[in-house]
Amino acid sequence: MSQFVSEVSDGTFEQDVLRSDVPVVVDFWAEWCPPCRMLAPTFEELAGRYAGSIKFLKLNVDENSATPQRYGIKGIPTLIFFDGGQESERVVGASGKEALARILDKYVKVAA
Repeated sequence: MSQFVSEVSDGTFEQDVLRSDVPVVVDFWAEWCPPCRMLAPTFEELAGRYAGSIKFLKLNVDENSATPQRYGIKGIPTLIFFDGGQESERVVGASGKEALARILDKYVKVAA
């Protein structure tokens, strides 16, 4: 995908997301989806901004059906935020950069 965004699949979801030692945001998307394409540059930019603190992953719903079904994905793009292997938040639709940054800020662990 890119330097800051990786691809996740049904087969790697448990290891890459549920067992991650850092918070994870997964973008459920498809190639044919215009709002998904609109969100992609924002997702990429935020991935660079939060590199090292939050893992950014993309799951293509056309190539992987088990995980979207498991999480009840009804529309795309859908971003699901995971912390400690548990879903903690969900955003459906293309959302703005600042709105997403406010959500992501909640998951950044601040060093004491």
